[in-house]
Amino acid sequence: MLLEVRDLVTHFRTPRGLVRAVDGVTLSVERGESVGIVGESGSGKTVLSRSIMGLISGPSVVRTGSIVFDGNELIDRSDKQMREHWGRSMSMVFQDPMGSLNPLMRIGDQIAEPLRVHLDMDRGTARKTAERLLADVRIPEPTRRLRQYPHELSGGMRQRVMIAIALACGPKILFADEPTTALDVTVQAQILGLVGEQRRERNMSLVLVTHDLGVVAGHTDHIFVMYAGKVVERAPTATLFAHMKMPYTEALMQSIPSLEAPSHSRLRTIPGRPPDLVHPPAGCRFAPRCPYARERCHAEEPPLVEGATPDHQFACWYPVGSPEYHERKAQVPV
Repeated sequence: MLLEVRDLVTHFRTPRGLVRAVDGVTLSVERGESVGIVGESGSGKTVLSRSIMGLISGPSVVRTGSIVFDGNELIDRSDKQMREHWGRSMSMVFQDPMGSLNPLMRIGDQIAEPLRVHLDMDRGTARKTAERLLADVRIPEPTRRLRQYPHELSGGMRQRVMIAIALACGPKILFADEPTTALDVTVQAQILGLVGEQRRERNMSLVLVTHDLGVVAGHTDHIFVMYAGKVVERAPTATLFAHMKMPYTEALMQSIPSLEAPSHSRLRTIPGRPPDLVHPPAGCRFAPRCPYARERCHAEEPPLVEGATPDHQFACWYPVGSPEYHERKAQVPV
């Protein structure tokens, strides 16, 4: 096992109270495996990935649990100690490349910097390696691009530069946080294909963070669905799509536009909004928005339980497909 997270908690102290952004998450990633973390905005998926990497710290942060990476416990490591892992053994592709790249540095210098810091390369070797990395991520004319600044590149090319920087030192695991946000559909497919190709070539693990189940469908081996700071369903990708059990997962699936729907059909949405994580509701946190919720859902929080197989777990008192689900669905059409 490359990464094993147990009961990870990441809370933030605020004037309003404690924000429970990540509230007891357990997950694991095998070597070479591709894992998807899915949920709408505010579900805690980005905080989870950054917390695992140790990028969230400070006096207002409460962080407990266990993060074992490649046999090493990371939960109590300082920023200085974590720098030994950042870039070298774990990397992240951030959501906004324009905000993550330094606008005052040339592309070549930004790619070469981690090579010189972590691998102790000289300037010439680092530059040649940076040029090769740009070629690896399918950027045309890599020699010329090394001399350019971020504002001179398109959004898709900036995202490719971010991937090149993340891959520079040969990490064992790559966190990709919404890597295709704000990109058109064609470029999205190219970026996702590129990340998957690099993962296979390097035997690297991948954690793909996204709000779109359609993105993870063909690019992951395992999916964790998050809602309000908790994992509410986890399963192998094929199992999740064929036999989803959590009504929230079903709602995410129904939100995906269908090519078979008539033109101008109204898009399906999840009613309501995510709960206030300072004062989360009692019982199931999805219950106030769930069309199948009953009295028990509002009073008792469901635990993660096994489905037909041990590797499929979900947190729901009346899962999709159960008699209670069908009874409620008949009463409240969705």
